[in-house]
Amino acid sequence: MSQANVLVNQDDITIRVRPNSPVQQVANSIRIAIFEEHKMPIIRAVGAGGVNQACKAIAIARGLVATQGFDLSVNIGFANVTGEDGAEITALAFHLFVR
Repeated sequence: MSQANVLVNQDDITIRVRPNSPVQQVANSIRIAIFEEHKMPIIRAVGAGGVNQACKAIAIARGLVATQGFDLSVNIGFANVTGEDGAEITALAFHLFVR
């Protein structure tokens, strides 16, 4: 089973979602980032399949976060990333926040 790629640096947590990323695992990564790392993750997805999986994972994570009394929301934007072949490609970036 494929895993979600979670990239952590000092300032933020980025979760890269692919078309074969398991949505439950991505949702759990979001929950862990919020409640254990105390950071709001950025979800990056390339292509229709990746965006589909990211949206489903965010919907599941919203339910997981709601059990703690938080409302998970998202702002969507674009990000330039380097593809596997070294070319620059555009990804959708889902910036999560709670309200």
